[in-house]
Amino acid sequence: MMSLYVFLVMLLVLTVGVTACFTFLFNVDEIVVSGESDSYTYMEIVEASGIRAGDNLFRMDTGKAEKAILDNLLNVETAEVNRDFPSTLRIHVTRCIPAYNIQHENGVLLVSRKGKILSDNNFYTQTEELPIIYGFDPADLTAGTQIASNNQNKYDAFTQLISRFDRDDNSDIASIDLTNEYDIVVYYRSGLVFRMGNWTDVDYKLDLAQNVMNDESVKGKKGELRMVGSNQCSFRSSGESETAVTTSPPVTDIQGDPVTPETTTAVVF
Repeated sequence: MMSLYVFLVMLLVLTVGVTACFTFLFNVDEIVVSGESDSYTYMEIVEASGIRAGDNLFRMDTGKAEKAILDNLLNVETAEVNRDFPSTLRIHVTRCIPAYNIQHENGVLLVSRKGKILSDNNFYTQTEELPIIYGFDPADLTAGTQIASNNQNKYDAFTQLISRFDRDDNSDIASIDLTNEYDIVVYYRSGLVFRMGNWTDVDYKLDLAQNVMNDESVKGKKGELRMVGSNQCSFRSSGESETAVTTSPPVTDIQGDPVTPETTTAVVF
């Protein structure tokens, strides 16, 4: 009987404790907003989250709050909502950075680095800085939604491009033609053209092309780069159409240090 009594007391204490946690304990009395929010005020961000002072930290759905911020505030790229017990909620946001002009049949989408549609225009934005993407075939033109394509292969190529542009500047790329997903073409501002082939391994192929462009025999020249097989890239100068430079992909030695790849010159007939 004593054991049963102790068990019932412990169960009662636990029930009271859980009830207290989900009712009058751990309620929000401070909301802290941080990050890049110059487009919106503190109150606009808090109101967009749907969270109010007095809400219980245990009962709130932080994932739902994050989605609400992204859905309601067009110029917010990412949102993180975190509980800071016993009574503080922290919201961290980052602003959208325009990264691409994506042409479609009736206009041009301005898209952020992480693929959020910012606007649907009848003009190109900052063409001296932002690349133009042709042939993407967007599935939705609504501002605030994530960009998607009616062609999965083109979307796969684009997601790899997003990852690369999020990591590097790549302002030297003027446009990318995805019209044929089996023959993707990248146009550089320097006058070089890179035919990378199909939609697979886009990031790797761009690294390979960059490696060729940095070669002393190619640097500063205009011409066409083309994938040769899956791990080589050739260059044909527009001024010396019979010469090609073929460079293998970047490699590292056993210690992980970069090794200069072998470069060969061959006559193209």
